[in-house]
Amino acid sequence: MKELFSFGPIHIYFFGLMIALAVITGGAFAIKQGEKRGINEDIIFNLIFIVVIAGVLGARLFYILFYNPSFYFSNPGEIFKINEGGLSIHGGIVSAVLAGYIYSIKSKISFLKLADISVVGIALAQGIGRVGCDVFGKPMANIMIWGINYNGQLLHPAQVYEFILDYILFIVLWRRSYKKKFEGELFIIYLIAFAIIRGIVEFFRINPVIWGPFSISHLLSLALVIIGLAIYIFLSKRVAGNDRIYVEENKVNLTSSIIILIALVVISVFVFYFVQG
Repeated sequence: MKELFSFGPIHIYFFGLMIALAVITGGAFAIKQGEKRGINEDIIFNLIFIVVIAGVLGARLFYILFYNPSFYFSNPGEIFKINEGGLSIHGGIVSAVLAGYIYSIKSKISFLKLADISVVGIALAQGIGRVGCDVFGKPMANIMIWGINYNGQLLHPAQVYEFILDYILFIVLWRRSYKKKFEGELFIIYLIAFAIIRGIVEFFRINPVIWGPFSISHLLSLALVIIGLAIYIFLSKRVAGNDRIYVEENKVNLTSSIIILIALVVISVFVFYFVQG
């Protein structure tokens, strides 16, 4: 990981800094969304804390089980070296959802309502966090001006592709939150869109393949899409006709949305290439 600076034994890494910024920014956005929908700030804050911890643990577990199980079973001491990389975003999502569901039961608040509030901030946080990632993509077949030189090779900046798509998803979910059809709609849209985004970016990354150009990550993304579609069909049938359960004046018009999206992309691209390039 790219080290920015250090204070004696304390080392500050770019990825860690961006993850912290992502949690703070996405969390603050989720808290604000929760307040608009009558959810106490403490509820969302506790949810964020639980989801972050569960997400990291699940991401590590999935990576061990799906990407390199033989290595970690032969070298169990390596399991705890999370600072050396090895996280599966799919595992993080699954474990975060399970932890959030358990928390919603204990808090006696609708899981789908909490999920709809959370995923908008999560999409924003994922985009910000990905800016600090230093797991680059495949070597470029042709020279492109946005390629990044790493160890003498020109690589695809897969992180850039992903955080741009994450920001687009964030804007889509934010705008949709003012006119959703049913509780859980944003959550399902997020699951399906995230899986598609990850599937697209995966073509530019190096991961164990299972058939042709398709990797384990593609298989996990396909599973998420199928699950998401099944849940969407089930939930949508519970809503009579085209009645919407939640309609509010959209405070973010199309022009403002585009400006916010461009600002996020430009700032993130600048920071990414300034530090990583």
